[in-house]
Amino acid sequence: MTGKFAAGFIVISALIAGIAIYYLQVYAFYREVAFTPGQEITLTPIESGQPEPILAENITGIDADSSPLRFRACFTTPLTQGMLSETYRAYDGAEPLIAPSWFDCFDAVEIGTALERGEALAFLSQENIHTDVDRVVAVFPDGRAFAWTQLNPAAKDK
Repeated sequence: MTGKFAAGFIVISALIAGIAIYYLQVYAFYREVAFTPGQEITLTPIESGQPEPILAENITGIDADSSPLRFRACFTTPLTQGMLSETYRAYDGAEPLIAPSWFDCFDAVEIGTALERGEALAFLSQENIHTDVDRVVAVFPDGRAFAWTQLNPAAKDK
């Protein structure tokens, strides 16, 4: 009888721990981002190298203090890919990271596939927004755009 009780306790404890870990990873630390003046979506111009705000509408975003890689944003922009590519720095090696399933406007697989095919273009939003982390923006021809943070090339070489 004692063995059944111990085994049951272990199973129930593991189940509770698993649920808690899942909740903490997927929901607990995220918060909505307020894109107020001074915290707009930015891109880095080719000329100055200093990030500047761009025209962006319908912005939704999430972030977490627990990791600099948890930022994601979805928005639309009236700026064309041609104008953006002539004005702002392109970003080589853009790799969108998977967002929580409940943040359904951000589909990392779709964005990554579009970047590989050349349908979407990636631009540098801000270099070293955190140590060894860059913010990247991908823009589709129809004006849909997405932002995320990822390890920069210098961090990958370490």
